Parts: sequence; C-alpha cells; structure tokens
Amino acid sequence: MATRSRRLRKKLRVDEFQEFGFDINWTFDESVSEEQIDSIVDQFIDEVIEPRDLGFHGGGHKEWEGIIATQDIGKCTEDDRAAAIAFWEGQKVSDVVVSDLYDIWWS
Repeated sequence: MATRSRRLRKKLRVDEFQEFGFDINWTFDESVSEEQIDSIVDQFIDEVIEPRDLGFHGGGHKEWEGIIATQDIGKCTEDDRAAAIAFWEGQKVSDVVVSDLYDIWWS
C-alpha cells in the first residue's frame, strides 16, 4: 500500500495527527451549592486542564459528563487521567468515572 500524504493523514486524523482523549463523569453531592459547583469546576479547569494544555468539553448540573483532549493535535497521557482522578477524589462528588484513553476521532 502506498504511503498516505501528510494532507490525507491530517484529514483522516491518523499517524502523527491521531488524537487520544478520555471521557469523565462525576456527580456532585446534594450538599454542594450552585456557587460551589461553579467554583469547583473553575478550580478543575485552572488546576488540571489549563496547566496541561488540555481542553474539557462537557457540562451538567449535579451530574456532569464530558471529554478531555489536548488543546492542539496530540495525545492525552495516563498522567493526565491520573491528575483528573486525583482532583475529583478530593471533592464532594461521587460516581467518578474516567474512561481509558481512546482515539477521539475513530472510537
């Protein structure tokens, strides 16, 4: 099989353009107020997402779900997953579920 051009690899999101991310879900405890939810999610973005050049796309009210991927083309790491898990372990939440890394374009 012929080698794919850089343009085609980028269009297909394969090889050096492959992107790995992971899903994340959590549920805030009933005792957590609206203001606290906003503050905790902002803290998550400030302490975990931004410093690692990641992006979080998701939302919720008491129950949240989303996907975490890199801000530029790239691959999240097991360290990124561990940082997300560690952050939520210290919060008033339950049902924290973090998926394995997967190809966000082809899974």
